[in-house]
Amino acid sequence: MAWSETDAMKERTRFVLEWEKRWNANEGSVNMSELCREFGISRECGHKWVRRYRDADHDLTAVEERSRRPRTSPTAVPDIVQDIIAAARKENPKWGPVKLRAWLRDRYPGVSFPSASAVAAVLKRRGLVRPAKRRRRAGPVSGVTSPFRDCDAPNAVWCVDFKGWFTMADGHKCYPLTILDAYSRYLLRCEALHDPNGNAVWRVFDSAFNEFGLPSAIRSDNGPPFASTGAGGLTSTAVWLLQLGIRLERIAPGKPQQNGRHERMHRTLKHETEPQSDLRAQQRAFDVWRRKYNEERPHEALANRPPARIYRPSSVRYPRPRITPEPDMWNHAALVNKDGFIKLHRRRFFVSSALKHQTVELERETENDWLVRWGKIVLGRVDWSRPDRGILVTRRKRGEVSAMSLE
Repeated sequence: MAWSETDAMKERTRFVLEWEKRWNANEGSVNMSELCREFGISRECGHKWVRRYRDADHDLTAVEERSRRPRTSPTAVPDIVQDIIAAARKENPKWGPVKLRAWLRDRYPGVSFPSASAVAAVLKRRGLVRPAKRRRRAGPVSGVTSPFRDCDAPNAVWCVDFKGWFTMADGHKCYPLTILDAYSRYLLRCEALHDPNGNAVWRVFDSAFNEFGLPSAIRSDNGPPFASTGAGGLTSTAVWLLQLGIRLERIAPGKPQQNGRHERMHRTLKHETEPQSDLRAQQRAFDVWRRKYNEERPHEALANRPPARIYRPSSVRYPRPRITPEPDMWNHAALVNKDGFIKLHRRRFFVSSALKHQTVELERETENDWLVRWGKIVLGRVDWSRPDRGILVTRRKRGEVSAMSLE
């Protein structure tokens, strides 16, 4: 039976004393194989303890456990480098070893930093990390297509969404509106708003367009003010964006992974910012964090480069002439009034208040059915026998990213 770890010192002492007893009794002759079998150890181990005991002039402290630490460690991380790593972690407490190493190598080009695993070991020794909880690995998700397969350059797709609201110290709610370039992960805007309405979103977009130009597409969820349940899912904000020549992409309901890059950024925003005293202080905190996110924080999907090194402003400048869809000369055209109604043969049909003062096209398919379009966008159908129902809205297919454009 092998020795237990708790009785190791006691068993070693018994072993060398038994060896000494037999040595003296047999005038310098000991059967080491038999002795080692009695104590359940190998002959190599037995010879080692006897050699230490004899070299120490029969001092029992010689059989104590010795440190296996090497006398020299040429590859050990120098203390000054460990201090730099610890200071960087304290400055960026939410960053992991990969991001910290990339950030430090960029900031201190003349210093040789160890691998990410060695950085993690330094943080653990300094007590700057908490052990992560083990999570069950999720199984593969079937039927999910690549949500950004056409996003191959800056400004190909911008992502927009509201981060969940939170309460500031003054008791008011803050609704952070964020706009992200999907290709470079560059955070174009992170605005603290009191009210998530269309006018506030318009001001943020107008500012971003003036600074960075226009994207080819904007991806959002299906909530206001980006989309509605009305004709074409249009809102006044959506109509304005479409007239600027921007393609609108909308994720499927309940499919946040179709806008996963934006959701991941929101997770970082939540972890690295805190509620402030009021809206002005909150915006200052967002501005400081956005600068660091864009210019300093390494992004693993960008080969540990910050987004500012990848992003370039759009070549499509703003403002630009708005697109006005022209109806086919063979179809009926109707002007949407300020209340969202059109007139067709002296009857009024509600279309959408988002399209007020816009011209829609009506194509007759049967005696009572008319197809209603605004440019290439199908809004629905008009049932001539039921004018009180307005237009019958065409519902989108579930599970897919939908896109609409006037060009």
